[in-house]
Amino acid sequence: MPLPAGAATVPAMHSDIVDLRSFYASTLGHLAERSIAMALASVWATLGSERLVGLGYAVPWLERFGADAERVFAFMPAAQGAVNWPPAGPSSTALVFDEDLPLVDSSIDRVLMVHSLEHAENPRETLMELWRVLAPGGRLVIVVPNRRGVWARFEHTPFGTGRPYSRGQLITLLRETNFTPGAFAEALFFPPSVHRSTLRLYPLFERAGRRFGPMFAGALVVEAQKRLYQGLPVAARASRRVFVPVLTPQGAGRLRPVARSRKP
Repeated sequence: MPLPAGAATVPAMHSDIVDLRSFYASTLGHLAERSIAMALASVWATLGSERLVGLGYAVPWLERFGADAERVFAFMPAAQGAVNWPPAGPSSTALVFDEDLPLVDSSIDRVLMVHSLEHAENPRETLMELWRVLAPGGRLVIVVPNRRGVWARFEHTPFGTGRPYSRGQLITLLRETNFTPGAFAEALFFPPSVHRSTLRLYPLFERAGRRFGPMFAGALVVEAQKRLYQGLPVAARASRRVFVPVLTPQGAGRLRPVARSRKP
């Protein structure tokens, strides 16, 4: 199934880092985090002493699923903004461009993408960059809004921004970028309501949704593995972007002296 028209060239609006932190600090955000954690647990194969990177806003799950990892990094897109993580100890956060990661080839064992792929300016280029930094046999886990789900239709949550995906679109995109799609899971079976009466029914909605209506879940989770036996096409990039600190004085350019004509 093809991607929506213009999906590879039209940038999607990022959720701001302040909005993301506020959402996951709310009751609705805590329930969403729990539902996604359950879905991740069903596709997350334990790897010993792995190097794990969270791309996007994955910090709510990095501590849970990266407890046994050798190293854990939180890469946050420049358009989104970044926060210090973990709160205590040396920071493992980096502000990055997702199509130009500051990593050497084959240096990471697993990447967890949350609030990332749906905002990518060029999803294929982003996944090709992840293919580059993943080690042979490395695994990629993606969490994206479901096109059929209710959550993608409400902008008061981070899953209502960006470009939602269907299963078919994810499979096509992963295969085109040399990943082998594996297990799928679903999350967010309850409505994105902030009313307490609705939130109290969270366990009932989750059980019913997982049993009867997984296709209408608010988020899709897919695990994929780096494929090695096929070459990747190399595409030239139009430009290389660099960070320019907002508060850094740029200075004033020097004025060239004006040449004056001499009278004979």
